[in-house]
Amino acid sequence: MGSEDLKKRVGQNIKRLRMNAGIKSQAELANLCGWKSQSRVGNYEAGTRAVSAIDAEILAKVLGVSPAEILYGNSHNSYDSNTKTKPESNAEWHAGFDLWDGDTPLKDDEVALPFFREVELAAGNGSTFVQENGGCKLRFAKSTLKKSNVDPQHAACVTVSGNSMLPVLRHGTTVGVDTSKKSIVDGEMYAIDHDGMLRVKMLYRTPGGGIRIKSYNNDEFPDEFIQPEKIGEIKIIGWVFWWSVLNIWNN
Repeated sequence: MGSEDLKKRVGQNIKRLRMNAGIKSQAELANLCGWKSQSRVGNYEAGTRAVSAIDAEILAKVLGVSPAEILYGNSHNSYDSNTKTKPESNAEWHAGFDLWDGDTPLKDDEVALPFFREVELAAGNGSTFVQENGGCKLRFAKSTLKKSNVDPQHAACVTVSGNSMLPVLRHGTTVGVDTSKKSIVDGEMYAIDHDGMLRVKMLYRTPGGGIRIKSYNNDEFPDEFIQPEKIGEIKIIGWVFWWSVLNIWNN
């Protein structure tokens, strides 16, 4: 289904659910959602504007349904009647994003980690270009860090460059690094200083005290083996406990 067809389908869902809720006009629905103009609902129902995750959440609360029903209607409940079991969901809907900027106060369950925007941890050939972070921060919930057993005092965020860690880490991915965890657990991902090159790789111990450096994109970037006598070339910066990448929608 193309993007235009999808917007029309969502628009039909909104109109149907509005009528089912006894809301006779688009203006009334807009008012209940706290929107000043009727045109937003009108554009949604006409299928001329894509519904954001935040607006889907607002519409769902007003109409007494789930955001999934706004976006997908009843189609997400359909299944082949010839199959014995109904397909199981592998995802859970969560509320939309909260918007904030550098002047927004931290909540009680938030902590701001340093975000080194100008540091490129090369997932490809490596980079030694390092600058001060300029005070940039990235917000995390304390509960999120606690689940990964990460102390905020030993955590920072940096940006990965290169394509050696595809498809897991794309160029531009932001990773969180716990600098207190430097012991190698086979198969875990680490930020390392490899003889002056800052990199994000999976590490494995080898017999005799060596290290195997592995990329996800193993076809283009074969494994590297560091012999015990050259182990001093590797400095483990910390364990990668989190990563995030923004996909770009191309209409």
